[in-house]
Amino acid sequence: MGLADKAAMKFLLLVISLLFPVLAHAAQSNKAVTARDTVSLVSTIQNGALRLGLLFQLAPGWHIYWSDPGDAGAAPGVTLAPPAKAGPLAFPAPTWLVSAGPTGSYVYLHQVLLPFSLTTSAPAGTPITAAVNWLVCADVCVPERATFTLAPDDGAAQAPLFAAADAAMPRPSPFGATISPYGTLALDGAGLTPDIVKTAHFFPLSPNAMVNAAPEPLSFNAAGLTLRLKLAPGPVPNLPGVIELTDQSGQTQALSITPRLVAAGAPATSLLVWLGLALLGGLILNLMPCVFPVLAMKAVSVARLSQADHPRVRREAGAYTLGVLAAMLALGGLLLALRAAGQDFGWGFQFQSPIFVALMSWLVFAIGLNFLGVFEIEAGAGLGQSLAAQGGLAGSFFTGLLAVVVATPCTAPFMGGAIAAALAAPWWLGLSVFLALGVGLALPFLLLAFAPQLARALPRPGVWMLVLKQFLAFPMFATAIWLLWVMALQTGPDGTLIVAGGALALGFAAWLWRFSRTKAKLGAAIVVVLTLGSLSLIHGSTKAQHLSLPHAAPYSSARLQSLRAANQPVFVDMTAAWCVTCLVNDRVALDTSLVQSAFAAAHVHVLVGDWTNRDAAITAYLAAHGRDGVPLYVYYPAGHGAGQILPQILTPGIVIAALGQNGKH
Repeated sequence: MGLADKAAMKFLLLVISLLFPVLAHAAQSNKAVTARDTVSLVSTIQNGALRLGLLFQLAPGWHIYWSDPGDAGAAPGVTLAPPAKAGPLAFPAPTWLVSAGPTGSYVYLHQVLLPFSLTTSAPAGTPITAAVNWLVCADVCVPERATFTLAPDDGAAQAPLFAAADAAMPRPSPFGATISPYGTLALDGAGLTPDIVKTAHFFPLSPNAMVNAAPEPLSFNAAGLTLRLKLAPGPVPNLPGVIELTDQSGQTQALSITPRLVAAGAPATSLLVWLGLALLGGLILNLMPCVFPVLAMKAVSVARLSQADHPRVRREAGAYTLGVLAAMLALGGLLLALRAAGQDFGWGFQFQSPIFVALMSWLVFAIGLNFLGVFEIEAGAGLGQSLAAQGGLAGSFFTGLLAVVVATPCTAPFMGGAIAAALAAPWWLGLSVFLALGVGLALPFLLLAFAPQLARALPRPGVWMLVLKQFLAFPMFATAIWLLWVMALQTGPDGTLIVAGGALALGFAAWLWRFSRTKAKLGAAIVVVLTLGSLSLIHGSTKAQHLSLPHAAPYSSARLQSLRAANQPVFVDMTAAWCVTCLVNDRVALDTSLVQSAFAAAHVHVLVGDWTNRDAAITAYLAAHGRDGVPLYVYYPAGHGAGQILPQILTPGIVIAALGQNGKH
């Protein structure tokens, strides 16, 4: 039976209940009335059988909960006075609600009837007494309870309510359903095509089986449709539930399913696709401005090697790759662990810590001083052979670590989906995606080391190398200045002064280190220790407001909903001061006169979500769009159409085309 047939059946049931009142007599109990809701017990007699139901009429903004409430809440409960006993409540498909945290809940809004059966030895017509408890929530939650008394033969007919509730109840699914170890729910069968199915959402009956606040991206294939769920950590659970399908006309049907767990090898093709995209994203990272200063360090080290010393080139490339992979595993593992613990961290989360930004600023500043020859650390003195600038296996390994740490503010194409897939997958699949990112980042040096024809193209060592090394100090200083700007947005002038003063102290320590006397080196070490101690004075109390676009307003979910309710077009820009890709997109595309004129002509409201510091509302918005990091650009046309996600790397043409295409609908 198709969606149109289901809708026709619902209408037919309602008409029958209205046209044949001899089959249905009904009653309604006393009502419990508050500013939040009106609740009563209702009954109907259909074909001689008595049915009961809890009728909830909710004030705007308030809700009650489904049988599985999700991350918070509790389902209603009912107890009948003896000798009557209540059967289980029947629940129609709920509404998915994501709130701050983020938390995902399954709720009912406006009005809902929850029918249930009863058994009793009392004579027909005996009054029924029910004790009912429920939780009603908006910004706050209020537990409520009431006692209802109902005489089944009294009151106006309630049969249409029961008929509508029956029509909304989940039906056994005619489609085959499977679930993969990494959360892909597949529904197979005729009629599951994009021209028929507009939206789909899965509601689990098992508590804690999945991340309830995570979005469920819908896609189609030759067999049917798929939803990508974010499963809870641990073994793949038994996952019975309800899937609600909405057709292009807005009609819905709810289907009960118990997906079959597919074999582990079944999703290999999809996994290979994500691994391939991660590999490509890591490779493109080498072209991003975040990584350039670190690659410059490695380039100086490689250029120092003689053309004949190919084994040494291979060893250093291997050490660099190990450093990259170790950092990717550590960063990815920490991020997966934090997300599993319920924390709202995303890609690049370490740059949301002012202390981390300060340390990185000082580190790249010290590397720049090393490149200029202000100080040298002898071989064997540690610190990765003068922080990787001098080469060697330890230096190459440290360079790989540093490359990953500073690469996160840059987002290459294909990385957004790959990282979202990694965080949604079981831990072993997620770490595989992060390793693929690392292999892509290290691939250019691996090719250089293991392709003899490329190694022979290395220039011969000479005086030019010293000039190049000194020149490359200036990209390091530029990076330190950028990080100082990020610190200014995060902490205000006090934190900026501490970091700038720390850089001055480190420069003085580097100058002292030049002298061979033990006292000078001891003094340098003391200055470094005191500088690091100043980190305790840094507090990220200032709310970052990175609103670089003209006429932009800060993002809030309330503001977005208000504009959409008023049928206004909206462009949402999720960004951060430490996101270099975001800054480039601002300068190259969004802040150009062409795009600004297009925004003005179309009366587009620009909302900027600043993720420089942690922000739960922005994290929830990113998650709702299948992303775990910035940038994210979404354009909502006038009216109530769905938002369009734009590419992570923008041009003026891409933005203007999005405005024009949506404007045609």
